[in-house]
Amino acid sequence: MSSVPQRIQKLFRYDEWANRETLASLEAIEKAPAKSIQILAHIVGAERLWHGRLTRRERPSEVWPHLMLADCRTGLDELSGLWRSYLGDLTDERLAETVAYVNSKGEPWTSAVEDVLTHVVLHSAHHRGQIASALSAAGRAPEYTDYIHAVRRGLVK
Repeated sequence: MSSVPQRIQKLFRYDEWANRETLASLEAIEKAPAKSIQILAHIVGAERLWHGRLTRRERPSEVWPHLMLADCRTGLDELSGLWRSYLGDLTDERLAETVAYVNSKGEPWTSAVEDVLTHVVLHSAHHRGQIASALSAAGRAPEYTDYIHAVRRGLVK
């Protein structure tokens, strides 16, 4: 069985793949719905924000940045490298550590690193589902980004 850090790394490989599939769904449309682009930008912004909290960067990222699809692609590319670097140094001990931060409501919180990382993946999956729903409602077929699909097909190892 894989170690906790390896399982977290696999979840982030899935997250990266699914975010890119969602981006491809939007790029395939001549005029992607603005709300869907806004939600994808939020995924980028929120992942940057959480990465910044985990690495204790002084200046947090914007949660709802105003990005175009090309900016989302650039942001996802940047996040790929940031997460790989961060997760590459992950240990069971570091997963158990806590990080203190102030949320978007100005409330102070402390969370375990493992809980934050799990939240990042689940948060992005939630919003990818919103994008898929919006595309379906507009008569477009979104990419199939279920975790089990990615693993069964060998898209995420």
